[in-house]
Amino acid sequence: MKYRRKLFRHRDAFDLKGTNELFLKAMRENCTYAYKHCPGYRAILDDAGFAPDRLQTVDDLADLPFLPTALFKRRRLFSVPRWRLPLVVTSSGTSSGKASEIGFTVGDLWAGLKMVLHICKLRHLLSFTPCHYVVFGYQPKHKNRTGVSRTAFGVTLFTPALSRTYALRWKKGAYVLDLGAVQDAIVKHSKSRFPLRFMGFPAYAWFLMKRMEEQNVQVRLPKGSRLMLGGGWKQFYAEQVDKSEFYALAKKVLGLDDKDIIEFYGAVEHPIFYNDCERHHFHIPIYSRVIIRDPVTLKPVPNGTPGLVNLISAMDIGTPLLSVMPDDLGILHDGCSCGCGLDSPWLEILGRVGMQDIKTCAAGASEILNKVEVEL
Repeated sequence: MKYRRKLFRHRDAFDLKGTNELFLKAMRENCTYAYKHCPGYRAILDDAGFAPDRLQTVDDLADLPFLPTALFKRRRLFSVPRWRLPLVVTSSGTSSGKASEIGFTVGDLWAGLKMVLHICKLRHLLSFTPCHYVVFGYQPKHKNRTGVSRTAFGVTLFTPALSRTYALRWKKGAYVLDLGAVQDAIVKHSKSRFPLRFMGFPAYAWFLMKRMEEQNVQVRLPKGSRLMLGGGWKQFYAEQVDKSEFYALAKKVLGLDDKDIIEFYGAVEHPIFYNDCERHHFHIPIYSRVIIRDPVTLKPVPNGTPGLVNLISAMDIGTPLLSVMPDDLGILHDGCSCGCGLDSPWLEILGRVGMQDIKTCAAGASEILNKVEVEL
């Protein structure tokens, strides 16, 4: 994977124009590997009449068959024998209990580490200053292999961690939301000379801040404190509030300014680290490309037009994640429209859509895979 190594070594994490050719070569390299080593993925490409050598220009990426993330929740696709994968993570699952299982090789993990180190520079997230952490997510357990729990813990390694307090605690064989303990920790750490960093689901952060407001609890956190959000609103989508309302409440009860709030975007099936800029826009890093597709025709649409989000990356070879479609609606904006100084286009997420209502070229992928013996 020499082209992937070159791509992930590139110093400018948002130089899309300067890395287009390298990105294309990395995609063709990864696609060829997956075609040779993953029978299920090869069956999908063959059914679509697509061969890896068709990736000759950047525009050809739009022709690469994309897989809905729902497919990974029904089928296991690995390009490497599972016993050779040092890390296999799962998604948070669906209401039916199905979850994706995504495998990572050592090379995948090394590429991911370099990606995170480069992108963290955007918001100065890496620091030698010790911090306390409040995680609006799951307390780590040996049997918890969800990507979101591992990501949240990983973020607590951006600085030396003095303590970690979890909102979802493991009690009597199940996770229980304990906002009272989180609130007590916030009040305690507000008197510390070390910063307090939050990480996790925005819904739980919102519920906690509303609780503090109702109880008339207000704190002023130490300088350098950050509220970092990721993972989406999940099952609390109906309770999602406007960013301005969220930021205003954070200022009121935590004393955090707009610049102290940082958002992340990503998915287990697309493990690219999207970190918002100072204007809270998700600029596309060099490790991925994003295509917005018309919901009816599935053809790419121009920047500024809403549609289905199609995420493309050559990072992972453990599982063929070259082109995936989550259940997100979005708009891709020209980079110059942001004003933060980055030229890379930025992605605006509008909401979610039920993937069962979308007919894609991979809609029959499960049926194709039923004919293929996939080694798990």
